[in-house]
Amino acid sequence: MRLMSVSTLEKRNGLMHDGSSKSNRLERLCMQNAAHTGRNYLSSLRSPGRSFGSSMDAQNDFHRGVESSGSPRDVPRTTECPAWARLRQQMTNAFPCYYANPKDPFRSEVTHALALLDELKHNKPDCPVFYGNPLEFASHVTTTAATIAENTTPLDTVVSQLVALFDSMNNTAHPHFQFNVIPHPNKAAIIAALLANCTSQNFIAGHSAWNTIRAEKESIAMITRLIDAWDPAHSGGIFTYGGAGCYLYGIKYALNFVMSNRDIRTNGLYSTRVNIICSQQGHYASKITADWLGLGTESVVEVATTEPYNEMDMDDLEARLQACQRDHIPVVSIVCTMGTTDAMAIDPVDKVAALVEKYPNPPGFNKPLIYCDSVSGWAFLSFRGYDFEANPLQFSHDVNNALRVTYEKMSTIQHADAIAIDFHKTGWAPYTTSLFMVRDFAHFESTMSRTKSAYIHNRTPYNPGLYSLEVSRSAAPALAAWATLNYFGLAGFRVILGGVVEMSRYLRSIIKSEPSITCCNAADCGLVTVFRVYPEGIDAERQYAKEMSDASEKTRAELDRHNALQKDLADQIWEFVRSGQKIDGLYAPCCNYSSGFRKTQYPDGDVKVTQSEIFALKSFPMNVNVTKEHMGHLIQILKVLTRRVCTR
Repeated sequence: MRLMSVSTLEKRNGLMHDGSSKSNRLERLCMQNAAHTGRNYLSSLRSPGRSFGSSMDAQNDFHRGVESSGSPRDVPRTTECPAWARLRQQMTNAFPCYYANPKDPFRSEVTHALALLDELKHNKPDCPVFYGNPLEFASHVTTTAATIAENTTPLDTVVSQLVALFDSMNNTAHPHFQFNVIPHPNKAAIIAALLANCTSQNFIAGHSAWNTIRAEKESIAMITRLIDAWDPAHSGGIFTYGGAGCYLYGIKYALNFVMSNRDIRTNGLYSTRVNIICSQQGHYASKITADWLGLGTESVVEVATTEPYNEMDMDDLEARLQACQRDHIPVVSIVCTMGTTDAMAIDPVDKVAALVEKYPNPPGFNKPLIYCDSVSGWAFLSFRGYDFEANPLQFSHDVNNALRVTYEKMSTIQHADAIAIDFHKTGWAPYTTSLFMVRDFAHFESTMSRTKSAYIHNRTPYNPGLYSLEVSRSAAPALAAWATLNYFGLAGFRVILGGVVEMSRYLRSIIKSEPSITCCNAADCGLVTVFRVYPEGIDAERQYAKEMSDASEKTRAELDRHNALQKDLADQIWEFVRSGQKIDGLYAPCCNYSSGFRKTQYPDGDVKVTQSEIFALKSFPMNVNVTKEHMGHLIQILKVLTRRVCTR
């Protein structure tokens, strides 16, 4: 390859001495020269047969700024073509080709990266929960030593180093992974997220996202059709960064509406005290939101819950509303919990809505909005229209009844003004795929819209950047959710959810046959099994009942001791999981514990008694690979560890 002279380039491109400065002409010419040399260089890298796996030489050539295929080792230094222009042209190989070039190695590079990740998987099903080998967690000292290299690094090297970061990470697809509501993502959602990242359009306006924006609107319409009394023509929403993001949207929407006469968006709250009312079983995102919005965590008022279903106590809620009315404190929102992580609490939204009408806010404030934190429970809405009597999917009698009860409780969500959905929880999609939805989108848009920015223009009818929290937004969540909804269909959601409940119920049946273990949430119909393990020889059910109700010093000491046992067992399991060692020939399942599953129910005497926290172990069989054998495996491991802990 040779560089063309200035005169040759001028003739080829029809350039004339038109009076422009020599420096301007040289700048144009050196860029064309760089493009000419770069095309030849690029073709050498993208020549047939150069797959990712065999591209190390080409990548090293790129890294050194050297051409392959017998070309000169470097572009001569000339005044017409500075070094930055030559290297910039070579950097085009760092990106996928913008047109359909069959020689573009990007697909094979992605395939090879997936192959490297597969190499971290174990070769047989009886294996540790993690990828690769047991490694220590990265120390702060080693991570702070990182620096940016002076020159580029070959892609092969970077990808190999990248995949190495996944070594020893928990494999969410493993049937022993029962740590939390963290399911492994489905193929359609993974592909959707990959395509979104390949195209990388800002999902903030229609002119950039174009028809991928349909994924957001169509996903919302599909979910709306699962909710009685909601209309797809009027509902709406927005995908955001997680359940806490949904919570923030819900409370900010309510705050803007309730305080609309105070112009708080311009002037702030000043000294106005407001309250957020939620269940004591609700997520701690309530206090995170109150903190970040500047309302203060003291603005969060927790309502007591009832046994055994952990629902919000309507009498206590009414008393709280009466107190707010008496003290002239406006209630911004009542947050209903619709499927907590541990207790699977589902609040009766219809009864909450009735109390909202009964106890309006003080004059000058609009009524509170009802927000449903349904990030886990939403998927049970897929059972709308399912014939529980005929039970065509042939769930066991117990599970079929549990699914029916859960759906009936969830169906009261129709009375909400806004709801939250996590596809990365019970949608089997990648993190983070969260959707905030409202019943009346026109009302939400008018309440939340702000002054149009100088660089966002209404070139299309849909521009969420005018009311969204984010001004940079990925299309990946909406596309992943849309792909999942279309891929699974109602039947897919039903059988996966039903399978989780089947495994959870089976675990509870095993626990019932174990005298030293008791299930703490036997009455609920959720996905998780919460249980306490006691030393051999102790009647677990009787001891647990005593610890819940007896405030004597002796029983409190026993509660503390047995709480410590739950933590010790969880810590022991964690150590065995991370080491990759077996216990009596079995790999340890990765499960977790709660240090505050619920509070005791000591009766009040002359003096109000301080309630204690109940610790408990928990299993989330969210994985489609989980079988009854794995559930039995968990109990077997726990019995062995209990003996070890209690005799050391």
